[in-house]
Order: sequence, then C-alpha cells, then structure tokens
Amino acid sequence: MSYFAHDSAIIDDGASIGEGSKIWHFSHVMQATIGARCILGQNVFVAANVIIGNGVKIQNNVSVYEGVVCEDDVFIGPSAVFTNVINPRSFIERKQEYRKTLLKKGCSIGANATIICGVTIGEYALVGAGAVVTKDVKPFSLVVGNPAQQTGWISRYGHQLVFDETGTALCAATGEKYQLDNEEVRRIV
Repeated sequence: MSYFAHDSAIIDDGASIGEGSKIWHFSHVMQATIGARCILGQNVFVAANVIIGNGVKIQNNVSVYEGVVCEDDVFIGPSAVFTNVINPRSFIERKQEYRKTLLKKGCSIGANATIICGVTIGEYALVGAGAVVTKDVKPFSLVVGNPAQQTGWISRYGHQLVFDETGTALCAATGEKYQLDNEEVRRIV
C-alpha cells in the first residue's frame, strides 16, 4: 500500500488513493479518486465518484458528497459543508439531479463554511470561516458572510492584495505581482 490509512478508516473496494496520502481516524472513502500526498483528517467522508486532486488537505468532520471535484492543492477547513442537490426532500430521490461543485487549484475553504452545490470556487480564492457560498467565487478573491460576498483579493500565498492606481499589487510574502483588470485578477509571471 503506497498510502497510510488508520486502522479505524474504511476504504471501499474500487477507491483509488494516490501515493503518500494519509487517511486518519474514523474516515470513510467510497469509490472515489484521491490523488497523491493528500491528507484526510479525522471523520472525513468521501462519497463515490468524488475526484480529489494531488496535495489536497481536508480537515476533520467534512463530508465530500458526489458531485464535488477538487483540483490540486485545495484546502478544506474543519466542519465545512458541501451539498449536491439544490432542493432536497427525504421522500423524493434526486440522485440524477446532483449538481457539480468545482474547487479550482489552490483555493481554500474556511472552517464551518457551507458550499451550495453547482458553484465554482476560483483558483486560489479564499472562502472565510462560516461563509455560505451560493454563487461562483472569482479566482484570487476573498469572500465572507452569509450569503458570501467578496471583500477583497488574495495572493496565492493567502495574503491580502492591495492594488495601486495602475491596478498592480505585490504579495507581501513573496513579492509576486498581480494585475487587476475589469474586476478580474491575474498573476503576472
């Protein structure tokens, strides 16, 4: 086995788990695809057909339901919540109505945030703790509140970006340069 799974973890037949990944206490992975170097904390549930990229960290008490796709280097904070049906009813089966939720490369979801199905969280975006995301989140944006609203921009390293009059900002940690044009941010390489 090229990954670690705690003795109390349940890994269903058909699950694909990448090299160097770690699955901790009381977690359950169904027939999902989990990339290399991922960490699933205590009491994490990953449903069938979920796709998790490389280097993803999912903290304790998170259920990742069918329809969720995580690209590489995504962080999901403790007790974050995902949904997969927009109008659930216990007496109506709606498995054919699952909506795709896409977490793009490097984005972070704060503790206790709720992500309503059918949205895309952009590259390196940061969803604040407790936020309720009901619509798409732009790359490099910082969103907070219920419903989540954008309050600023964030670098790949998680530092707030402050743009000058030319629409340019530097990451305080790395000196990387970012450009703001028409309410869209891109990193200048």
